[in-house]
Amino acid sequence: MYKSEKFWDKSANGYDKEEMKDREVRIKILQKIKGYLKKEDNVLDYGCATGILANEIASNVDKVYGIDISSEMIRIAQDKANELQIQNVDYSHTTIFDKNYKSEGFDMILAVYMLHLLEDLPKALERIYELLKPGGVFISVTPCLGKGSLAGIALSLVSKIGLIPKLKTYTVSELENSIKDTGFEIVETECLHRRGRQHFITVRKN
Repeated sequence: MYKSEKFWDKSANGYDKEEMKDREVRIKILQKIKGYLKKEDNVLDYGCATGILANEIASNVDKVYGIDISSEMIRIAQDKANELQIQNVDYSHTTIFDKNYKSEGFDMILAVYMLHLLEDLPKALERIYELLKPGGVFISVTPCLGKGSLAGIALSLVSKIGLIPKLKTYTVSELENSIKDTGFEIVETECLHRRGRQHFITVRKN
């Protein structure tokens, strides 16, 4: 985890600029997430980075908890929340396995551009399921490049030599099956960006 944390710390200052190159996709993600939110919701933003989403949805819910392994990302997210005078976002430099987060404590969990970076996806999905209340919603956005695609092959090579963190090149069906195997019911799947094969998946805990 240390190498990944170091990479994201170095990337933090330029993160917003890089992410907003796909501004239309980011806006669509935000709009779709807001469609599932309720004012009384407690939301966990898993891999919140610089708080792009957490700060945006704060006014739509009761409380947002943003977590990230990068202390620098968390610092920037908190600075932005302070500047915007957002009072109901709690940022922490931690992981989803933090014991301070109790079972069935959240109405929604977000993992935007996160799942393909996880070393143990089934374990993380089990923890997400545990943390959600019955009927709770889990939303992910994941580039599903597949192992045989040129982009997937190129990224895997760059990842293997250590220029970027390790990542998984899932197909959509592989990712959906992993999520369903955890016990979730799929509510919605949409490809937001065909070139990047970015898939928006919404599921519910039964």
